[in-house]
Amino acid sequence: MPALFPELKNPTPRQIAVASAAYTTVGFGLTWLLIWLWQQESPSWPLTGITMLLVFGWSYFVFVNFLKRYIYRKIKLIYKTIHKHKMSPAQKQSAINIDTPIIEEVEKEVAQWADEQAREIAELKKWQEYRRRYIGDVSHELKTPIFNIQGYLETLLDGGLEDPAINRDFLSRAAKNVERLLTIVEDLEAISRLESGEMILDMQVFDIRTLVEEVFDEMEMKARQRNIRLMFKEGASQHFQVRADRESIRQVLINLISNSIKYGKEGGHTKVALYDMESLVLVEVADDGIGIPPEHINHVFDRFYRVDKSRSRERGGSGLGLSIVKHIIEAHHQTINVRSSVGMGSTFGFTLAKA
Repeated sequence: MPALFPELKNPTPRQIAVASAAYTTVGFGLTWLLIWLWQQESPSWPLTGITMLLVFGWSYFVFVNFLKRYIYRKIKLIYKTIHKHKMSPAQKQSAINIDTPIIEEVEKEVAQWADEQAREIAELKKWQEYRRRYIGDVSHELKTPIFNIQGYLETLLDGGLEDPAINRDFLSRAAKNVERLLTIVEDLEAISRLESGEMILDMQVFDIRTLVEEVFDEMEMKARQRNIRLMFKEGASQHFQVRADRESIRQVLINLISNSIKYGKEGGHTKVALYDMESLVLVEVADDGIGIPPEHINHVFDRFYRVDKSRSRERGGSGLGLSIVKHIIEAHHQTINVRSSVGMGSTFGFTLAKA
């Protein structure tokens, strides 16, 4: 713009209307003056002033209303695209504030909308890949015991039922695979309830050391089969009162201690340590077994993820235990982590709120 009207950065509709009306009025005034001079008459300055004021007022009124209508129609089209809800009558009436830099605001909203769309698309792609992998994993995990059961039953139906050397053995194997199927289905149901929020935690105050001792008693026979000792770490075995869902934390401890027995060193030990962290209690379950390679550490809590697939299946389990553990701890708004070294063992640690 000329120096008379310096360039406005991010002008508001009112500023545009005022500048446009001023241009129009100046143009009209110059034209009016030229007419008087051409007629060789002295201009009537009072009349000229009043006329120019009227021209300015009328021009301003026309420009501001034109801008409001024009901008509103354009912005409405943009908002129809980026907003998922209809504008109320009140919003329509106040849709254009002529004292704000509307275009700049719309640019910001469109940029924000574009960022949100990009994030949503990325999230949807991630969930699509997750669902694809998850369905494949579930199918694979269910297929193995189903095929085993099918094979045992077909053998029995083909005459093996009358053979005392194999009938009881094959029925026993089929029963074990049915148990594995039930374990997978129950664990899937547990994860589904945790993720959907249907599992309501029964928060209560209890002694975490006492609960660990109860789990030790439950797991004693399983540990004895591999000659593994269950114990507390020296200097980290105090009694702490925590606030949590006792049965859910029992399940967490059973899963972690069971894994430490499965993958621990035969003739070794599983140690549980309890540490005071002011408002929290840190519970650690450590073994001296095979450990977890570094490339697998970030995936151990994924569903059906197995570091050594063949050995894991041989030792039973659904492949969902650590995933359930993670969901339970997160439902308590706490954290769980793992550190491990190959050949030296693994340590799983989670926090609980101190009562």
